[in-house]
Amino acid sequence: MVSVISSIYMLTGSAAASAFVPFTITTSMFVSSLLTPLLVGKVNLKWLLAGSQIGKTILLVILGFLLMVITVSNYYIIFLLIGLIAFLDGCANPIRQTLIPHYVRSDQLMQANGVAETVTQAIQAAMWFAGSLFLMVLSAQQLVWFVGALFIIASFLLCQLDSVRHTTTEPKGKLEQIKAGWIALSKTPVLRRIAWIDIFETIAGTVWIAAILYAFVSEALHVDEKWWGFINGAFFLGLIAGSVYCIKYGAVMERRLGSFIFIGSLLSAFVTLLFSLNSLPLISLLLSFCVGLFGQIKNIPQQSVIQTSVPKEQLSTVYTSLGAIGTGIFGIGSLVMGLLADLLGIRVVFMISGMLLAAVSIVAFRSKHLFMKSK
Repeated sequence: MVSVISSIYMLTGSAAASAFVPFTITTSMFVSSLLTPLLVGKVNLKWLLAGSQIGKTILLVILGFLLMVITVSNYYIIFLLIGLIAFLDGCANPIRQTLIPHYVRSDQLMQANGVAETVTQAIQAAMWFAGSLFLMVLSAQQLVWFVGALFIIASFLLCQLDSVRHTTTEPKGKLEQIKAGWIALSKTPVLRRIAWIDIFETIAGTVWIAAILYAFVSEALHVDEKWWGFINGAFFLGLIAGSVYCIKYGAVMERRLGSFIFIGSLLSAFVTLLFSLNSLPLISLLLSFCVGLFGQIKNIPQQSVIQTSVPKEQLSTVYTSLGAIGTGIFGIGSLVMGLLADLLGIRVVFMISGMLLAAVSIVAFRSKHLFMKSK
């Protein structure tokens, strides 16, 4: 991502063209979430995951060669390639979450989800910074080749996974296959509540995108741009701390899933509202850390609830539907929050985010009796 954004900016000199990169990725992942159910049941889940990684590797190699010859007149081809890579990512993400219950016992789910989230968030926290450092000593094309080497290793490792038995009662038509996950969401009370939670939470989370957070640092905290990186880093460190907490105290959390989902969402709302009112940069770091911490303490138990709320055979379609909700709402929410920030002020959008998280806590409180492991 760092190398692609850098390449496009150097070619065009346009910040808008660079900003189109995350939009392209989000859109492609949304479409992928809608279409992935067509493959589930026809392709072994392990090979669906490994195959998507191999496909991304091939596309990345093509991108590496393309960066050698691309010019300002045909740079749009880059968007086609990153869109295809994101499309395969959109397929892989729900499959990865679906496979976790196949590889661990039910009583290990909390720890397994915690480990997966810790690894993911640690990489997210470190690699934007590391990618920028790499770009100081490598060209954008060389950085793509380096990532390609990592992709090859990832493809090899995924091929070593044990195959899992994943049978589905396949609907007759393609439309029915696409609708399967949405039907499961609508007919399963706990999943219906989680879908509403995801909608509110995703809209609330759009205030943490780069453009809005950067404006908050400048207009509300009155400090220079490096604080954007500090606050963003504190948020990811909070996510990591929340994941570690879930790993350590997983057994306790297993017995009170509903309580932790409610408390995590309530405290997230409270610290987000405090963040919106705060003017001290150091306090903003602490509050950003707490947003990540409490958010993760809510999210990981929620994953365990999802993974045991329906038979394993239906999980992939459920996750693709939830993924479609997340990516679709995030794209729209980012645009709306950006407009509201211009119209109402940067502090107001963070207040709105806090109120949306408060709505999440209300839904979580009313649904505590549903938030438990079914099996």
